[in-house]
Amino acid sequence: MTAELRPPSAAACPGCLAAPAEAVQADLPEARIALSLPTIHCQTCITDVERTLNAHPGVQNARVNLTLKRATVQADPEIRAADLIPLLERIGYEAHELDPGTLSATENDKLGRDLLMRLAVAGFASMNVMLLSISVWSGADGVTRDLFHWISAAITYPAIAFSAQPFFRNAWAALTSRHLNMDVPIALAILLALATSTWETWLSGEHAYFDAALTLTFFLLAGRYLDHRTRAVARSAAEELAALEVPRAIRLTDDGEEEVRVAELAVGDRILVRPGGRMPVDGEIVEGTSELDRSLLTGETLPVYAEPGRAVSAGEVNLTGPLVIRATAVGEDTSLHRMADLVAVAESGRSRYTSLADQAAKLYAPGVHILSALSFLGWYLWSGDFRMSVNIAAAVLIITCPCALGLAVPAVTTAASGRLFRKGLLVKNATALERLAQVDTVVFDKTGTLTGGTPELTNLGDHARADLEIALALAESSSHPLSRALARAARAAGIKPANISDVTEVPGFGTEGRWRGQRVRLGRAAWVGAPQSAQTTAWLAVGDRAPIPFAFADALRPGAEEAVRALREAGKQVLLISGDTAGAVEALARRLGIDRWIAEALPEDKAARIRKLSDEGRRVLMVGDGLNDTAALAAAHVSISPASALDAARVASDIVLLGQDLSPIADACRTAERATRRIRENFQIATIYNVIAVPLAVAGLATPLIAALAMSASSITVSLNALRVR
Repeated sequence: MTAELRPPSAAACPGCLAAPAEAVQADLPEARIALSLPTIHCQTCITDVERTLNAHPGVQNARVNLTLKRATVQADPEIRAADLIPLLERIGYEAHELDPGTLSATENDKLGRDLLMRLAVAGFASMNVMLLSISVWSGADGVTRDLFHWISAAITYPAIAFSAQPFFRNAWAALTSRHLNMDVPIALAILLALATSTWETWLSGEHAYFDAALTLTFFLLAGRYLDHRTRAVARSAAEELAALEVPRAIRLTDDGEEEVRVAELAVGDRILVRPGGRMPVDGEIVEGTSELDRSLLTGETLPVYAEPGRAVSAGEVNLTGPLVIRATAVGEDTSLHRMADLVAVAESGRSRYTSLADQAAKLYAPGVHILSALSFLGWYLWSGDFRMSVNIAAAVLIITCPCALGLAVPAVTTAASGRLFRKGLLVKNATALERLAQVDTVVFDKTGTLTGGTPELTNLGDHARADLEIALALAESSSHPLSRALARAARAAGIKPANISDVTEVPGFGTEGRWRGQRVRLGRAAWVGAPQSAQTTAWLAVGDRAPIPFAFADALRPGAEEAVRALREAGKQVLLISGDTAGAVEALARRLGIDRWIAEALPEDKAARIRKLSDEGRRVLMVGDGLNDTAALAAAHVSISPASALDAARVASDIVLLGQDLSPIADACRTAERATRRIRENFQIATIYNVIAVPLAVAGLATPLIAALAMSASSITVSLNALRVR
């Protein structure tokens, strides 16, 4: 067992948002309020939500988009999202405020629409040219054959000029930078097919390759579009989650309160943070007392007491009382910027990973060019026929089938990503599956990752019903995490709140009131006169009676035990690294059967440990959700963060876990391993195909029909093999 202790550090703010690429209704930028509704699923949900919102005074119009799971609300200036969210929660719908300013329209996904349009043109043109080619293959000759060839050329040239532009652009970019990629032989094959076909048509030759050029373009565009859609869906969904962090703050001026964007704040500004709000910048408390939840930032489970003079970091959550803070660092001077530097350094190392497709291209591109050139040279030296030699060289380029290689990766990643999406995992990065398949070590964060970051009551049955009724009445008057956990447990057990008067919350200490003439208190040990406890505890004091404890433990995420067990059974080493206290981390590690753990780790400690494991030759999967995990997520070989994670953690990760259940993580590793095997099999299929087809082409035996059919057959075989991942 490893137990390394570090003093927890203040972390930084999640409120710096990348502009996402999720689809938005055309009128969304004009709407004052945008709400995410992740749990709606049918027309009844739409009706319930719209009726509830429209019935609220001040709401002018509310519309729900079921596809986007989003509501847009136009309302009077004084209406806030905080006024509407409780209305929806009361009728059973989860709701979160989105920042309309960070949402941009990707219904107009320009690249996707562009690829789809080029794919459609190539497909339509290839079908028409293929019909003309069949007529030629069926016996048309002489003037009729030449006419069909010229009509094919008239269809092919504009179709290729439009559809094959992505390959021409990428090939030109590669050549101007003096290197080869997969698009270089593709572009050359298309151009040679066009040139030789035009030459043959001009000389009334029997064979033309127009159909082969279009078929090649069509299949390659299909692979390119599949690859784009897989990544675009993942990117847009992940960035939609980023908009849940609304970057606004309340600034205090001589004229009162004003709501401004975080980017407009300056050092020295006085900022009001209400209970439940997140600190927008680094600062110092100047007024008020409360408690701060730092769990997502430092991993600390217990809230910490906040009073004037205490330094706070952007991203900490104010729990119980209003606070006024004076900004001491904004923009690039905040701890977020220092964290971003750590992430940038870590990501630069991971970006050197070379994908399997790139590795194949390095071997394939020069090999095909050399083979084609040797074919031309050999035939020209043997026969002296320049025309025949060029035709054979072009046939070699076409029949070597960049289609199969071009589809090998996107076909598999699309199938595997679809399977993982149905399991609740969103793959953001193009090479994430390949890297996930290599993982032999899994590092978990604690708070918010293996645990839900919320406490649960463990000794409800130890208390009398009357005490539970008093505790419930006091707990429901507080937003403190322990009070909420107590209220949830008591309500679930059928407890009704006692009739308590004069209930008030004392920020930073607890809640008190009067019950049957006696003072009752629920809160900190010192406040109610109880002894300190090593366990997370809230104390209830009723009159002069001795205080009684309500003990809490951090609730495990669903599937945490199953995920750890499955990963260990798969032979992977599992570690737990947390910023929480040693006692809490050790207890969780023992509960889950994790042998190695590190407590009270700073963000740089986590990243350093990941780098050390990498230097030892380990391939590390990091699973974390807090801002203090971002550098470690970026430093790991591959990383996963929950959808509930801070924006910075989601951006740094390769895969987003959409649900609460952790059990799909082990299945994701298995799926990634299968996907990588399928990719290698697809490369083998393409290689075997070339071993058989290339000698035919070199020998001059490959007609346009054989080339077109062979390319199509290899592409279909690769696609069917990819579907086995599902």
